[in-house]
Amino acid sequence: MKEKWYFIDSGDKNPYYNMALDEKLMDWHREGKIPPAVRFYGWNPATLSVGYFQKAKKEIDMDAVNRHGLGFVRRPTGGRAVLHEDELTYSVIVSEDHPQMPDTVTEAYRVISQGLLEGFLELGLDAGFSIPRTEEERNNLKNPRSAVCFDASSWYELVVEGRKIAGSAQTRQKGVILQHGSIILSLNEDKLFDVFNYPNDRVRERMQRSFKNKAVAIEELLGKKVPVEKAKKVFKEGFEKGLNVRLEHIVLTDEQEKEVQVLAYRKYGTDDWNYKS
Repeated sequence: MKEKWYFIDSGDKNPYYNMALDEKLMDWHREGKIPPAVRFYGWNPATLSVGYFQKAKKEIDMDAVNRHGLGFVRRPTGGRAVLHEDELTYSVIVSEDHPQMPDTVTEAYRVISQGLLEGFLELGLDAGFSIPRTEEERNNLKNPRSAVCFDASSWYELVVEGRKIAGSAQTRQKGVILQHGSIILSLNEDKLFDVFNYPNDRVRERMQRSFKNKAVAIEELLGKKVPVEKAKKVFKEGFEKGLNVRLEHIVLTDEQEKEVQVLAYRKYGTDDWNYKS
């Protein structure tokens, strides 16, 4: 009999709520209140998120963020900046000591991302995992040249025809793994590149040109738009297959919702969190 995990589709929420719910799911799982969980969500408004260690004021053009009407939030996970717009965002919460979870971060990444891979294959895409082979590629993972998440592939990132198709990040806190990431349905590259600071226009043009060879959205690959509801169905089934589990749809209780709202207000909505250097 397959293990039962929770499945939460929280819909389009503001950036502070989105990060707060991911953190609360980790807390509730650690406390034994919920089993492992897979969550799908979207962003309202469209949002730029930065990695935990990024220097937001140095790398991000906040005037451009505001000009485009974007939300802004710092993630609890590492990695680089992501524009969350026309995408399906996922998170997976599971204990480090779960029988399916390998000890190393990279191998756990591969196991969790198997659910993504199954979804992409179901859409008819020839997807696979990228594994950095050369010393230069491995060094680039440690010292990324760009603030843009989709500008480079990392260990076991999902790629199609050599281009990155899903960006994910992972953190481990007090025995619980959170992996979350973006399944990009379509991408506005001009808007994405507008929100970063550059030494000059020539650098921006070169980076944007290079980006086209490194990252791709589902719509560009398939030549047609994939509705988000179809993506949810395909990737929910993908996670069930990839993780060999049964996902049971649940809705948060009023008390749980209140906990999320309080954390969103007290932590993720504050300048102290979002703009710390």
